[in-house]
Amino acid sequence: MIKEKKSETAEQKEEAVVEEQAPDQMDAANKTIQNHVLSAMGVGLVPIPLVDLLGITGVQINLIRKLASIYDVPYTNDKIKNVLTPLVGGAVPVLSATTMISLFKAIPIIGQTTGTLAVAITSGAVTYAVGKVFLQHFASGGTFLSFDPEKVRDYYESMVKEGRKKASDLNAGK
Repeated sequence: MIKEKKSETAEQKEEAVVEEQAPDQMDAANKTIQNHVLSAMGVGLVPIPLVDLLGITGVQINLIRKLASIYDVPYTNDKIKNVLTPLVGGAVPVLSATTMISLFKAIPIIGQTTGTLAVAITSGAVTYAVGKVFLQHFASGGTFLSFDPEKVRDYYESMVKEGRKKASDLNAGK
């Protein structure tokens, strides 16, 4: 039985958690995630390198705070920062790519256009992944004290991939 649980995919685990939730909480959480993905994409359009990254971090902190409120999980900004940093920072390729793309905005015209669109989509994808990870964690009864970024790393990475598609679709107006 334990081996079966370990072999579940990230998507199956999310579906199991989703089925246990109240529909109102789930709807509120998903709407909150979508709104914050759009906000992160908007902040990603800021043409000033690295300022966009600070704004996106603020959007993600606010997202986690709102999800914690939906699931009645006590929080402080320090707790949120302490769990967000290892989760997003642990995904070094994503973080490095986002930073490089942000710096790419410093190149006049071509860099600004390309960098801005790429940061917007990447910002939306990472914000989506952060939201989905914390939705799953809080919905399963987790708190900030029980959060272990290493245990959700695979799920986070799969949600970044899914988030890229969703952010691209939003960017294309779908």
